[in-house]
Formats: sequence, C-alpha cells, structure tokens
Amino acid sequence: MAANHCSNICFLLLLLLSHFNLGKSQLQLNYYSQSCPKAEEIIKQQVIKLYNEHGNTAVSWVRNLFHDCIVKSCDASLLLTTVRGVVSEQTSGRSFGMRNFKFVNTIKAAVEEECPLTVSCADIVALSARDGIVMLGGPSIEMKTGRRDSKESYATVVEDFIPNHNDSISLVLSRFQSIGIDVEATVALLGAHSVGRVHCTNMVQRLYPDVDKTMDLAQAEYLKRRCPTPNPDPKVVQYSRNDQITPMIIDNNYYKNILQHKGLLTVDEELATDPITSPYVIKMAADNEYFHQQFSRAIILLSENNPITGDQGEIRKDCRYVNAN
Repeated sequence: MAANHCSNICFLLLLLLSHFNLGKSQLQLNYYSQSCPKAEEIIKQQVIKLYNEHGNTAVSWVRNLFHDCIVKSCDASLLLTTVRGVVSEQTSGRSFGMRNFKFVNTIKAAVEEECPLTVSCADIVALSARDGIVMLGGPSIEMKTGRRDSKESYATVVEDFIPNHNDSISLVLSRFQSIGIDVEATVALLGAHSVGRVHCTNMVQRLYPDVDKTMDLAQAEYLKRRCPTPNPDPKVVQYSRNDQITPMIIDNNYYKNILQHKGLLTVDEELATDPITSPYVIKMAADNEYFHQQFSRAIILLSENNPITGDQGEIRKDCRYVNAN
C-alpha cells in the first residue's frame, strides 16, 4: 500500500516536472527556418540600423529581455500597453528609465512585412537582445526560438519578481534562483551593469545625507557632482554611467570597478563583498573571456524561462496589443 502511494506521488511529481520543462524543450534553434527563413536576419539588420541611429537602443534590448523574462515567462507581456482593461507592466516603478519601446514596433513591422503573424514579439525581444549584445561588444550567443506571446499583462506582480536596486544580494540571488539561474550565472547577468546608466534617483540614498561608508571617496565626490541634490526630479535626466572607461561595451570593467568600491548601486557593492558572490566577481574581473562565457550561459537560462509554446498564447500582430484589441 505504501509503495503504491509513493508510486502515485512520484508519478504526479514527474508529470508536473515534465509540464514545467515542456515549453523549454519545444524551443529550438532556427525555429523559423521554414515558416520565415529571413526572420532572424531581418531582426539583426534592424538592430544594427537602430544601433547606428540610436546607440542606446542596444542597451534597451538587453534590459527588455531581463524585465520580460524574469516576470512569469519570456512572453512579451512587458510590451503590452495600457488599453481596454490591460495595465502595462511598463507603469511599474521597476520600469523607471526604460525607453525605446517604440523601436520594438519598428523591428516587428519589418518582420510582419516579410511574414505576417508568424514571428512572435517574445522572440523579437530575445533575438534583439542577442544581437544587441553583439553590438555592445559582448559574446555571440546561440539562442533558441519558438516562443509565443502572452495574452495578458502581469503589472500587479512585477515587483514580486524584479528586485529593487536597494535590495540585498541574498534577495537578488533568491529571485534569480527561483527561475533556475544559479549564483555564478546571476553574478554574470549583473555584469550587464557594465553598459548604460543609473539615474540619480536610484543612487542618492548612498550619497545623502551621508556618503555610504563602503563607497570609494573619489567616486562619491564624482557622483555628488553628477547628482547635486538628495531629491532629484525623476523627470529630469540626471545620471551617471556605470562604467566611465568603456560605458557602451559589455566587459569585465564592471567587476574591476566594484572590487574598488566604485559600484553605483547597493547591489553592486554587496555583489563584490558577499562571500557567496565575491569569488565569482574576482574571477570575472581577472578574465573577460570567462565572464563572457558565463554571461552567455546566463542569457540563455534567462531567455528560456518558462516560455509559452505550442498552441498557448498567440502571435501578436502589433506588440503593443493582444490581437483581440
């Protein structure tokens, strides 16, 4: 009797596990080779064109991947706009500073012209991030496709998934581990902080009323010049680059900086000093190739988080709206 009971439970557990992994297993390389063979090249050319016209778009594509995939699924729910009962995830405070969403529509329109209602917005998020990483001097990553698009927004739970810039490294690690991203990969993913910028509103708590004792003093003085008030207007674009040496290259300078206590955010400082993460930080600071290898692995793990596949979801015609709208 006990053996039968165990057998039933084990069977149910295997069933749940297989269901969890089903979407991931249905992703494949060159998914559109028959249905839209030019899709990946069209996306790549659009990413290059947009980068040449607006360099910061490449950083946006990387951030889009993180914000989309960590919340429930890699399903382009991030791209839904607020309309007819849908509240956009972009309205969350976690989305502060995100931009260039309109250029996702530019990429989508180019793909739609070639293959109507064939390529998902979720795959455009993933592939534009992959190609954006290359434009930013990062590694070339083989990325599977076959994702479908969500029919709903998850605006009400965004903050349950995306850590705040002031959260502890232990909380950040637990959030990533909950979607299958291990410590080493998490350290590598945070290396995306090597590009882009941080708005003053997200770091003034480390400068006022007193400078965070863990911060390098020369760095603090520089940041005070960039952020001269403890209450910056969020509508005024006041910021500092994460990396002043190679601000638009995904490289290991980020790790070198945080080991010198020059990180901008609390999580940057804790990443360099926490005994769980610091060994990886030291190794990545010393070896850019190792960092790129782990960054590639982390991006793949992130991009394959719980995708919608098969007959689920839909292929949106316009990334901003579910097809019913």
